[in-house]
Parts: sequence; C-alpha cells; structure tokens
Amino acid sequence: MPVSVRSATPADAALIHQFILDLADYEKLLDTVTASEADTAAALFGENPRAFADIAELDGQPVGFSLWFYNYSTFVGRHGIWLEDLFVRPSARGSGAGKALLVNLARRCVDEGLGRFEWSVLDWNAPSIAFYDSLGAATMDEWLIRRLTGDGIRKLAGV
Repeated sequence: MPVSVRSATPADAALIHQFILDLADYEKLLDTVTASEADTAAALFGENPRAFADIAELDGQPVGFSLWFYNYSTFVGRHGIWLEDLFVRPSARGSGAGKALLVNLARRCVDEGLGRFEWSVLDWNAPSIAFYDSLGAATMDEWLIRRLTGDGIRKLAGV
C-alpha cells in the first residue's frame, strides 16, 4: 500500500505530540521541549489555529508528520509556507513518507498561489540535507536565523 497523507484532526493531538518528542530526541534536543500535549492540541486545533499538521500513513498506520504555518514575503508579495517540523519514524524511512509530506505541502503552495516553501535543517543532519538536495531545495547560506526566547523577548519588550 502506498503512503497516504491526510490533514491532522483533534484526535491526532497525542500522536503529534509524540512525533514532536521523537523528533526532538533524534535532534538531540529533547531536554529543550517544554510544550505539553495540551499546548500542541490548542495550537493546532484551538479556536484560532495558527499552525497546521499533516500525517503520513503507511499501510494505514501513522509513520510521520509535518507541522507548518503560513508566512509572508514582502519581496514576493505573497504568503508562503514555513515547515516547522518534518519527522518520519526510523522504521518507515525510505518508504516515501517524508517525500509524500513535502509533495503534499508543495501542492498546497501551487493550489493556493503561494510564493515560497521554506524550512531549516540542522547542519549536522547529513541524511536530511542529502534528501532535501535530491529534491532541489536550495541552501540559503547568506541568511542567518536569529532567535529571541524567554528573557530575551521580555527584555526587548521592556517587561
């Protein structure tokens, strides 16, 4: 049976949260995860969701997910998609699940007239980098991601 991709539903909140934990473990960042299952459910399925998820299934079983949201490019003058997380269980890697999730989002971009489809990858993650290269995704070497969190946000906000 081929890989299928479907939009996540509220019943998937625990599954998605587990995928997030599995991804964080793979990326050696499990100790940085503070989001709870309730946080995940509220963000994806609350009154005004600002993030979305898709589930990849193989033989009817969930094997991976993508979590994404819309962004906007002032230079292009159109919205795009930022892929926050992409994860496929190790046992399903090579099945086409990761590519199916990316194809699903690329089709969304085409169908909605979106201008960009972007994501980041850790510099040590050679298998993922090779996979993205095989799809024709360009590395944006000239751009550096900057981040404020916690105290840094509060300090800048003056609170």
